[in-house]
Amino acid sequence: MAIKLKRYSNNPILMPTTNAWENRWVYNCGVTIYQDKILLLYRAQGDDKISRLGLALSTDGRTISERLDKPIFSPDVDSEYETLGVEDPRITKIDQTYYIVYTAASLYPEITDEEPVNDPLESPWRVRVSLAHTQDFRNFTRHGVVVSHIDSKDATLFPDKINGQYVLLHRVLPDIRLAIGDSFSHFKERGPIVWPRKSGWDMERVGIGSPPLKTPYGWLVVYHGTNADRRAYSLGLLLLDLENPTQVIARSEEPILEPEESWEEKGHVPQVVFSCGAVFWHDEFLVYYGGADEVIGLASIEEEKVLAWAKEKKEAFEY
Repeated sequence: MAIKLKRYSNNPILMPTTNAWENRWVYNCGVTIYQDKILLLYRAQGDDKISRLGLALSTDGRTISERLDKPIFSPDVDSEYETLGVEDPRITKIDQTYYIVYTAASLYPEITDEEPVNDPLESPWRVRVSLAHTQDFRNFTRHGVVVSHIDSKDATLFPDKINGQYVLLHRVLPDIRLAIGDSFSHFKERGPIVWPRKSGWDMERVGIGSPPLKTPYGWLVVYHGTNADRRAYSLGLLLLDLENPTQVIARSEEPILEPEESWEEKGHVPQVVFSCGAVFWHDEFLVYYGGADEVIGLASIEEEKVLAWAKEKKEAFEY
């Protein structure tokens, strides 16, 4: 069976405001359930083009009921890795603590301010997987860079320890990789687990979308892929083994969501639907995503359909 998400009729649900820090682009939000509300921790850029994180809440998962007018998480002025901002947060709840894996962005030291940075896909950026945690989304503890040896992004934590260790997914071009750690201070590489296919919608690069969601049939993960022209970002599903997440049980043959609306096809980065968060909420599977790196939309499907897909794939894999 194929999974296709349905867009919310009143998309986009979150757009730039007149606030200086978020008056250009609002996109790529981490998502979690917090105090019986959907919490969106979104990436925003203003006139200075520095990425900061803002917070919005929804009581019904669709309409924004509260939105703060100031960023809640900004670049660390003492960190050489965050001079261009903090990007693309993904939220994982472990016990009563929310862990936020994000990308710290900067330029390599040899790049001067006089050299133009025009294309976010081609510019000589330095990107590092970084971590912070909070219990109230007001006070944050930074762990700093946790994958330090290589350019890496699109990272997220599993909500459970596996074999006594913390497990991290991240992307080193062009693959999704897995790393493990005894603590949150440093993760050791275990290599690629998902890579581009030889043809199709995800043949150029792949990366993690949502943090893994635990189901009876495996870890359910939204991921993104791009085609040969590298500018059409679409979304798919992965199903990973619960005890050995290096084992891919299933992978979407076709996208569950691809750019079709005008605000997904045209914008700051055209032809993009890009997710950093998905949740099961009131019998639905809700996927929040950035459209063309400018606004945030919502797409969904019934929870039972997603679980039926996972069950079917698990049974076929075991057979």
